[in-house]
Amino acid sequence: MNTFVRFFFEFISIFFDGIKTMLKGIVEGLKEVTNIKNYSEIINAYKEGFGGPEWLFAVLGLIILIIIFGLIFLIIFFFLKNKLRFGKKGLSQDDLLDEIANLNEEVLKLSKQNDELMKMKVSQLGVNGPGMGEDGEFENPDKKGSGSEEEDEEIKNNVIRFPKLCMIDEMYENIKPKNYGNDFTLEQLLDNFRCYSAGVLHLYYDPVLLRPFIAGLACGKLIILQGISGTGKTSLAYAWGKFVNNDSCVASVQPSWRDKTEFVGYFNEFTKKFNETESLAEIYKASYDDNVHTLILDEMNIARVEYYFAEFLSILEMPTRDKWIIELVTSGWPKDPKKLDHGKIKLPGNLWYIGTINNDDSTFMVTDKVYDRAMPIDINTKVDPFECREQDSVSINASYLENLFKEACENIPLTAKGLQQVNKMDDYVISHFRVAFGNRIMKQLRIFVSVYVACGGKEVSAIDYFIAKKIFRKFEQLNLALIQDEIDPFIRWLNKEFGEGNMVECIEYLERIKKSI
Repeated sequence: MNTFVRFFFEFISIFFDGIKTMLKGIVEGLKEVTNIKNYSEIINAYKEGFGGPEWLFAVLGLIILIIIFGLIFLIIFFFLKNKLRFGKKGLSQDDLLDEIANLNEEVLKLSKQNDELMKMKVSQLGVNGPGMGEDGEFENPDKKGSGSEEEDEEIKNNVIRFPKLCMIDEMYENIKPKNYGNDFTLEQLLDNFRCYSAGVLHLYYDPVLLRPFIAGLACGKLIILQGISGTGKTSLAYAWGKFVNNDSCVASVQPSWRDKTEFVGYFNEFTKKFNETESLAEIYKASYDDNVHTLILDEMNIARVEYYFAEFLSILEMPTRDKWIIELVTSGWPKDPKKLDHGKIKLPGNLWYIGTINNDDSTFMVTDKVYDRAMPIDINTKVDPFECREQDSVSINASYLENLFKEACENIPLTAKGLQQVNKMDDYVISHFRVAFGNRIMKQLRIFVSVYVACGGKEVSAIDYFIAKKIFRKFEQLNLALIQDEIDPFIRWLNKEFGEGNMVECIEYLERIKKSI
């Protein structure tokens, strides 16, 4: 053992001696380069023989040497500066988005403070604004005899807080909801929409995509179109609005959206007016007719959906539409829009919300709360152009469309065999993956399958699509490494229970999970 220790010490010493020699050489070189004494001795040795030109060149050489020293110093300085700067830990995407949101909130606060300052400036100029006395000073509402209550009443009686909504009141004052006499079936509706999109808009869709889209409209008021950028998510929602003769309203979601005021607007205390958004105008307009209305939440997950859309998600889950009420302001004024009740607006049943989602690093993850209340549809492929018959747009009564959905559920219910297969799958998923179906999802499944079949599809294909998009999505929250041994047996069970190759969407999803582990 002693022999090996001596061998190893001598062997490794060669390496460290070399390193030592290199460092020593660098140090000696730096000493030599910066040795002012040597430079002085050389100058003293030759200065006796210098004439005028020689002294000029000597000084020039000295300046060049100083410049070289300066450049070397600057290079080292900037190298270390950049190294330290880029060595700092970078902020994550979520942190940056949160910081943007916080900055936008600060901007909003500063804007409100600016309103107050403007109000004070108006008072100093002697101009009476809302809540000011004749002397230009702010009046104390608690002071008796000040007259502020009378002025407040005068403001309430004369100020129009919602100019856009009041304009809609005027436009629709003498217009009654039309009955378009629709007589098409769901399968005909799908074919008409497909041909209209191809022939007029040159947007090409496969029935395999349009069936879940229409079935998703039946499941609830929120549909999520998700997939990679550029596959036509927004175009599909846009085409649907064009087809039903009622252009979709587009709300471009911003990273700063934190609550519903970003979506529908807010009341400005200084101007005494409500800052109305186009989304609010579309919601209000839909309450006047029986047409199909569409509101597109473009890139809805660039902000947290459960923040700005949370109240809508909860209200749209209410069993009766009489409870679909959003509060805009705390009380009503005499000149408020006709369909506002004490500052509250009722969400119309003929309006569908279609959100588009890009799955990339610049967006937030959509939570279970949102997915459970929506119907997600993946758009990851494009369809080659095809020839189709000419088809015009169709004005559709929302009540007729919803009646078609209801008839499909009554006439084409989920079969006993299909229900039994779903229940077996529920038991299998619970026992092997610890994931369970909820009552809400089962209700949506029944509606989805009925409408999907009414659109010309097969029951097993409807079950396959719904399970893959609504149930298997929950697997992403599990530790995939722990379930990888369960995937292949599960695929074999699906083929055995539902028929070989029938559960295409489910099996493709499970295969993707297996590859990602």
